[in-house]
Amino acid sequence: MATMRAAVLAAPHRFDLREVAIPQVGLDDALIRVSRTGICGTDIHIFNGHYAADRLPLVPGHEFAGTVAATGAHVKHIKPGMTCVADVNIGCGECYWCRRNEILNCPSMTQVGIGRDGAFAEYVCVPARLVIAAPDNVPAEVLALTEPVSCVVRAARKARATFGQSVVILGAGPIGNLHVQMMRLCGAAPIIVADLSKERCRLALEVGADAAVADPARLKAEVLARTGGRGADLVIESVGSPRLYELAFQLIRKGGHVAFFGLTGPQDTVPVEILRTILEENSVKGSVAGMGEDMHDALTLLSHGRFRTAAFTRSIFPLEQIQQAFETLAERPKDLKTQIVLN
Repeated sequence: MATMRAAVLAAPHRFDLREVAIPQVGLDDALIRVSRTGICGTDIHIFNGHYAADRLPLVPGHEFAGTVAATGAHVKHIKPGMTCVADVNIGCGECYWCRRNEILNCPSMTQVGIGRDGAFAEYVCVPARLVIAAPDNVPAEVLALTEPVSCVVRAARKARATFGQSVVILGAGPIGNLHVQMMRLCGAAPIIVADLSKERCRLALEVGADAAVADPARLKAEVLARTGGRGADLVIESVGSPRLYELAFQLIRKGGHVAFFGLTGPQDTVPVEILRTILEENSVKGSVAGMGEDMHDALTLLSHGRFRTAAFTRSIFPLEQIQQAFETLAERPKDLKTQIVLN
Protein backbone atom coordinates (compact mmCIF):
# COMPACT_ATOMS: atom_id res chain seq x y z
CA MET A 1 0.00 0.00 0.00
CA ALA A 2 1.36 3.42 -0.97
CA THR A 3 2.17 5.66 2.00
CA MET A 4 2.74 9.36 2.75
CA ARG A 5 4.10 11.50 5.55
CA ALA A 6 1.49 13.06 7.81
CA ALA A 7 1.53 15.11 11.01
CA VAL A 8 -0.90 13.34 13.32
CA LEU A 9 -2.05 15.24 16.39
CA ALA A 10 -2.01 12.26 18.72
CA ALA A 11 -3.00 14.26 21.81
CA PRO A 12 -3.22 17.93 22.73
CA HIS A 13 0.19 19.61 22.28
CA ARG A 14 1.72 16.54 20.62
CA PHE A 15 2.23 15.93 16.92
CA ASP A 16 3.60 12.61 15.72
CA LEU A 17 5.17 12.50 12.26
CA ARG A 18 3.96 9.22 10.82
CA GLU A 19 4.07 7.24 7.62
CA VAL A 20 0.42 6.49 6.86
CA ALA A 21 -1.58 5.13 3.95
CA ILE A 22 -2.41 7.57 1.17
CA PRO A 23 -6.19 8.10 1.29
CA GLN A 24 -8.32 5.90 -0.93
CA VAL A 25 -9.99 7.81 -3.75
CA GLY A 26 -13.72 7.20 -4.07
CA LEU A 27 -15.65 7.37 -7.34
CA ASP A 28 -16.55 11.05 -6.79
CA ASP A 29 -13.36 12.12 -5.01
CA ALA A 30 -10.14 13.88 -5.84
CA LEU A 31 -6.74 13.24 -4.30
CA ILE A 32 -4.72 16.43 -3.90
CA ARG A 33 -0.94 16.53 -3.57
CA VAL A 34 -0.53 19.29 -1.00
CA SER A 35 2.00 22.07 -1.58
CA ARG A 36 1.37 24.45 1.33
CA THR A 37 -0.92 24.41 4.35
CA GLY A 38 -1.44 27.38 6.67
CA ILE A 39 -1.91 27.20 10.42
CA CYS A 40 -5.34 28.58 11.31
CA GLY A 41 -6.69 29.78 14.65
CA THR A 42 -8.92 26.70 14.66
CA ASP A 43 -5.82 24.49 14.31
CA ILE A 44 -4.36 26.23 17.36
CA HIS A 45 -7.54 25.53 19.34
CA ILE A 46 -7.32 21.86 18.31
CA PHE A 47 -3.61 21.74 19.21
CA ASN A 48 -4.35 23.16 22.66
CA GLY A 49 -7.18 20.69 23.28
CA HIS A 50 -9.91 23.33 23.32
CA TYR A 51 -11.72 22.08 20.22
CA ALA A 52 -12.38 18.69 18.57
CA ALA A 53 -10.46 16.88 21.32
CA ASP A 54 -12.84 13.95 20.95
CA ARG A 55 -11.67 13.48 17.35
CA LEU A 56 -8.00 12.85 18.13
CA PRO A 57 -5.86 11.34 16.76
CA LEU A 58 -6.37 13.61 13.75
CA VAL A 59 -4.43 15.12 10.87
CA PRO A 60 -5.46 18.80 11.08
CA GLY A 61 -4.99 21.43 8.37
CA HIS A 62 -7.58 23.02 6.10
CA GLU A 63 -5.91 26.11 4.55
CA PHE A 64 -4.15 24.43 1.65
CA ALA A 65 -3.20 24.53 -2.01
CA GLY A 66 -1.78 21.84 -4.25
CA THR A 67 -2.26 19.88 -7.43
CA VAL A 68 -4.72 17.18 -8.38
CA ALA A 69 -2.95 13.82 -8.11
CA ALA A 70 -5.82 11.46 -8.99
CA THR A 71 -9.58 11.46 -9.48
CA GLY A 72 -12.38 8.95 -9.10
CA ALA A 73 -14.00 7.28 -12.09
CA HIS A 74 -17.07 9.58 -12.00
CA VAL A 75 -15.05 12.81 -12.03
CA LYS A 76 -14.89 14.67 -15.35
CA HIS A 77 -14.38 18.38 -14.61
CA ILE A 78 -10.85 18.22 -13.18
CA LYS A 79 -7.72 16.40 -14.29
CA PRO A 80 -4.49 15.25 -12.62
CA GLY A 81 -1.79 17.91 -12.66
CA MET A 82 -4.23 20.80 -12.26
CA THR A 83 -3.28 23.46 -9.70
CA CYS A 84 -6.09 23.77 -7.19
CA VAL A 85 -7.56 24.78 -3.87
CA ALA A 86 -10.61 23.24 -2.24
CA ASP A 87 -13.67 24.15 -0.22
CA VAL A 88 -13.28 22.25 3.04
CA ASN A 89 -16.91 22.37 4.21
CA ILE A 90 -18.55 19.10 3.20
CA GLY A 91 -22.32 18.91 3.26
CA CYS A 92 -24.73 16.43 1.74
CA GLY A 93 -25.27 18.76 -1.23
CA GLU A 94 -29.02 18.16 -1.29
CA CYS A 95 -30.67 19.46 1.89
CA TYR A 96 -32.33 22.84 2.49
CA TRP A 97 -29.16 24.37 3.94
CA CYS A 98 -26.83 23.03 1.26
CA ARG A 99 -29.09 24.47 -1.44
CA ARG A 100 -28.80 27.88 0.25
CA ASN A 101 -24.99 27.64 0.60
CA GLU A 102 -25.35 27.40 4.40
CA ILE A 103 -23.27 24.25 4.59
CA LEU A 104 -22.39 24.59 8.28
CA ASN A 105 -26.06 23.96 9.09
CA CYS A 106 -26.26 20.73 7.06
CA PRO A 107 -27.10 17.83 9.43
CA SER A 108 -24.32 15.72 7.92
CA MET A 109 -21.73 18.51 7.62
CA THR A 110 -18.08 17.76 8.28
CA GLN A 111 -14.89 19.72 7.61
CA VAL A 112 -11.50 18.73 6.25
CA GLY A 113 -8.89 18.88 8.99
CA ILE A 114 -11.50 19.19 11.74
CA GLY A 115 -14.03 16.41 11.36
CA ARG A 116 -11.83 14.26 9.11
CA ASP A 117 -8.13 14.07 8.28
CA GLY A 118 -6.77 17.20 6.66
CA ALA A 119 -3.81 18.74 4.88
CA PHE A 120 -0.86 18.58 7.27
CA ALA A 121 0.01 15.61 5.09
CA GLU A 122 1.48 15.04 1.65
CA TYR A 123 -1.96 14.14 0.26
CA VAL A 124 -5.54 14.93 1.18
CA CYS A 125 -8.73 13.49 -0.28
CA VAL A 126 -11.86 15.64 -0.80
CA PRO A 127 -15.09 15.37 -2.79
CA ALA A 128 -14.17 16.43 -6.32
CA ARG A 129 -17.14 18.82 -6.52
CA LEU A 130 -15.35 21.00 -3.94
CA VAL A 131 -12.08 21.29 -5.88
CA ILE A 132 -11.49 24.67 -7.54
CA ALA A 133 -9.02 25.14 -10.39
CA ALA A 134 -6.43 27.81 -9.60
CA PRO A 135 -4.13 29.82 -11.89
CA ASP A 136 -0.69 28.30 -12.38
CA ASN A 137 1.02 31.70 -12.10
CA VAL A 138 -0.08 32.39 -8.50
CA PRO A 139 2.39 31.07 -5.89
CA ALA A 140 1.24 28.20 -3.71
CA GLU A 141 1.79 30.26 -0.55
CA VAL A 142 -0.74 32.82 -1.82
CA LEU A 143 -3.22 30.19 -3.01
CA ALA A 144 -3.12 28.62 0.47
CA LEU A 145 -4.73 31.83 1.77
CA THR A 146 -7.91 31.22 -0.24
CA GLU A 147 -9.79 29.60 2.64
CA PRO A 148 -9.12 32.31 5.26
CA VAL A 149 -9.84 35.05 2.72
CA SER A 150 -13.12 33.32 1.89
CA CYS A 151 -14.08 33.67 5.55
CA VAL A 152 -13.80 37.47 5.46
CA VAL A 153 -15.53 37.56 2.08
CA ARG A 154 -18.51 35.79 3.62
CA ALA A 155 -18.45 37.98 6.73
CA ALA A 156 -18.54 41.11 4.56
CA ARG A 157 -21.39 39.65 2.53
CA LYS A 158 -23.41 38.71 5.62
CA ALA A 159 -22.84 42.14 7.18
CA ARG A 160 -23.75 43.86 3.89
CA ALA A 161 -20.62 45.99 4.11
CA THR A 162 -20.62 48.82 1.61
CA PHE A 163 -19.19 52.22 0.62
CA GLY A 164 -18.64 54.83 3.29
CA GLN A 165 -19.54 52.63 6.25
CA SER A 166 -17.58 53.20 9.45
CA VAL A 167 -16.16 49.90 10.70
CA VAL A 168 -14.49 48.83 13.93
CA ILE A 169 -12.55 45.56 13.90
CA LEU A 170 -11.81 44.10 17.31
CA GLY A 171 -8.59 42.13 16.93
CA ALA A 172 -5.68 42.70 14.53
CA GLY A 173 -4.39 39.15 14.34
CA PRO A 174 -4.34 37.21 11.05
CA ILE A 175 -8.09 37.22 10.48
CA GLY A 176 -8.48 40.76 11.83
CA ASN A 177 -5.88 41.94 9.31
CA LEU A 178 -7.80 40.22 6.52
CA HIS A 179 -11.02 41.88 7.73
CA VAL A 180 -9.25 45.25 7.42
CA GLN A 181 -8.26 44.50 3.84
CA MET A 182 -11.73 43.20 2.98
CA MET A 183 -13.41 46.28 4.41
CA ARG A 184 -11.08 48.49 2.40
CA LEU A 185 -12.08 46.62 -0.75
CA CYS A 186 -15.74 47.19 0.18
CA GLY A 187 -15.11 50.94 0.41
CA ALA A 188 -15.61 51.21 4.17
CA ALA A 189 -14.36 54.37 5.86
CA PRO A 190 -13.11 54.98 8.42
CA ILE A 191 -11.70 51.59 9.42
CA ILE A 192 -10.69 51.48 13.09
CA VAL A 193 -8.80 48.51 14.54
CA ALA A 194 -8.26 47.61 18.20
CA ASP A 195 -5.63 45.19 19.45
CA LEU A 196 -3.39 45.00 22.51
CA SER A 197 -0.38 44.29 20.28
CA LYS A 198 1.26 47.47 18.99
CA GLU A 199 3.03 45.42 16.33
CA ARG A 200 -0.21 44.05 14.96
CA CYS A 201 -1.79 47.50 15.10
CA ARG A 202 1.12 48.70 12.96
CA LEU A 203 0.54 45.89 10.47
CA ALA A 204 -3.16 46.81 10.29
CA LEU A 205 -2.27 50.41 9.47
CA GLU A 206 0.05 49.18 6.72
CA VAL A 207 -2.78 47.35 4.94
CA GLY A 208 -5.40 50.09 5.14
CA ALA A 209 -6.74 50.76 8.63
CA ASP A 210 -7.34 54.46 9.24
CA ALA A 211 -6.69 54.16 12.97
CA ALA A 212 -5.34 51.45 15.25
CA VAL A 213 -5.84 51.57 19.01
CA ALA A 214 -3.70 49.51 21.39
CA ASP A 215 -5.02 51.16 24.57
CA PRO A 216 -8.52 49.82 25.42
CA ALA A 217 -9.27 52.91 27.50
CA ARG A 218 -8.99 55.07 24.39
CA LEU A 219 -11.09 52.98 22.02
CA LYS A 220 -14.60 54.33 22.56
CA ALA A 221 -13.45 57.94 22.42
CA GLU A 222 -11.54 57.23 19.21
CA VAL A 223 -14.59 55.63 17.60
CA LEU A 224 -16.86 58.50 18.57
CA ALA A 225 -14.33 61.09 17.40
CA ARG A 226 -14.05 59.45 13.98
CA THR A 227 -17.80 58.91 13.47
CA GLY A 228 -19.22 62.30 14.32
CA GLY A 229 -20.14 61.13 17.81
CA ARG A 230 -22.55 58.48 16.49
CA GLY A 231 -20.63 55.24 16.84
CA ALA A 232 -19.70 52.75 14.14
CA ASP A 233 -22.02 51.46 11.44
CA LEU A 234 -20.45 48.02 11.81
CA VAL A 235 -18.34 46.31 14.49
CA ILE A 236 -16.64 42.98 13.71
CA GLU A 237 -15.51 40.86 16.66
CA SER A 238 -12.65 38.70 15.36
CA VAL A 239 -11.08 37.45 18.62
CA GLY A 240 -13.71 35.27 20.28
CA SER A 241 -13.96 37.09 23.62
CA PRO A 242 -17.35 37.49 25.36
CA ARG A 243 -16.02 40.73 26.87
CA LEU A 244 -15.26 42.09 23.39
CA TYR A 245 -18.67 41.04 22.11
CA GLU A 246 -20.23 43.04 24.92
CA LEU A 247 -17.99 45.99 24.01
CA ALA A 248 -19.07 45.74 20.35
CA PHE A 249 -22.64 46.68 21.29
CA GLN A 250 -21.30 49.79 23.04
CA LEU A 251 -19.44 50.90 19.91
CA ILE A 252 -22.20 50.71 17.29
CA ARG A 253 -24.37 53.68 16.38
CA LYS A 254 -28.17 53.61 16.61
CA GLY A 255 -29.19 51.27 13.82
CA GLY A 256 -25.73 49.70 13.77
CA HIS A 257 -24.67 46.11 13.18
CA VAL A 258 -22.49 43.69 15.15
CA ALA A 259 -20.83 40.90 13.16
CA PHE A 260 -20.29 37.81 15.32
CA PHE A 261 -17.15 36.14 13.94
CA GLY A 262 -14.63 35.15 16.64
CA LEU A 263 -15.25 31.69 18.08
CA THR A 264 -15.98 31.39 21.81
CA GLY A 265 -16.71 28.44 24.04
CA PRO A 266 -20.13 26.79 23.69
CA GLN A 267 -21.15 28.03 27.15
CA ASP A 268 -20.31 31.69 26.53
CA THR A 269 -23.10 34.26 26.30
CA VAL A 270 -23.36 38.02 25.99
CA PRO A 271 -26.14 40.25 27.40
CA VAL A 272 -28.23 42.12 24.85
CA GLU A 273 -30.40 45.12 25.72
CA ILE A 274 -33.62 43.96 24.08
CA LEU A 275 -35.53 47.25 24.18
CA ARG A 276 -32.56 49.24 22.89
CA THR A 277 -32.02 46.74 20.09
CA ILE A 278 -35.67 47.01 19.06
CA LEU A 279 -36.01 50.76 19.28
CA GLU A 280 -32.68 51.53 17.62
CA GLU A 281 -33.17 48.82 14.94
CA ASN A 282 -29.77 47.32 15.67
CA SER A 283 -28.82 43.99 14.12
CA VAL A 284 -26.56 40.98 14.60
CA LYS A 285 -25.29 38.36 12.15
CA GLY A 286 -23.03 35.37 12.69
CA SER A 287 -20.43 34.11 10.22
CA VAL A 288 -17.23 32.12 10.48
CA ALA A 289 -16.36 30.04 7.39
CA GLY A 290 -16.33 30.76 3.68
CA MET A 291 -17.95 28.23 1.36
CA GLY A 292 -19.24 27.86 -2.18
CA GLU A 293 -19.00 31.16 -4.05
CA ASP A 294 -17.08 32.71 -1.15
CA MET A 295 -14.15 30.46 -2.06
CA HIS A 296 -14.36 31.36 -5.76
CA ASP A 297 -14.51 35.08 -4.94
CA ALA A 298 -11.57 34.80 -2.54
CA LEU A 299 -9.49 33.02 -5.18
CA THR A 300 -10.32 35.71 -7.73
CA LEU A 301 -9.30 38.50 -5.32
CA LEU A 302 -6.02 36.80 -4.42
CA SER A 303 -5.24 35.97 -8.05
CA HIS A 304 -5.59 39.65 -8.95
CA GLY A 305 -3.45 40.91 -6.09
CA ARG A 306 -6.21 42.55 -4.09
CA PHE A 307 -4.77 41.40 -0.75
CA ARG A 308 -1.34 42.24 0.65
CA THR A 309 0.07 38.87 1.66
CA ALA A 310 3.71 39.38 2.68
CA ALA A 311 3.06 39.06 6.42
CA PHE A 312 1.10 35.86 5.76
CA THR A 313 3.63 34.03 3.61
CA ARG A 314 7.12 34.66 5.02
CA SER A 315 7.05 32.19 7.92
CA ILE A 316 7.66 28.73 6.49
CA PHE A 317 8.34 25.44 8.28
CA PRO A 318 8.90 21.95 6.84
CA LEU A 319 6.51 19.23 7.94
CA GLU A 320 9.23 17.75 10.16
CA GLN A 321 9.19 20.93 12.28
CA ILE A 322 5.42 21.29 12.69
CA GLN A 323 5.64 20.86 16.48
CA GLN A 324 8.10 23.76 16.66
CA ALA A 325 5.94 25.82 14.29
CA PHE A 326 2.95 25.56 16.62
CA GLU A 327 4.93 26.07 19.82
CA THR A 328 6.61 29.29 18.62
CA LEU A 329 3.60 31.06 17.10
CA ALA A 330 3.22 33.51 19.98
CA GLU A 331 6.90 34.49 19.66
CA ARG A 332 6.42 35.75 16.08
CA PRO A 333 3.78 38.54 16.13
CA LYS A 334 5.15 40.01 12.88
CA ASP A 335 4.22 36.77 11.10
CA LEU A 336 0.46 36.82 10.67
CA LYS A 337 0.45 33.31 9.24
CA THR A 338 2.75 30.30 9.42
CA GLN A 339 2.68 27.80 6.59
CA ILE A 340 3.88 24.21 6.42
CA VAL A 341 5.63 23.02 3.25
CA LEU A 342 4.47 19.55 2.21
CA ASN A 343 5.75 18.99 -1.35
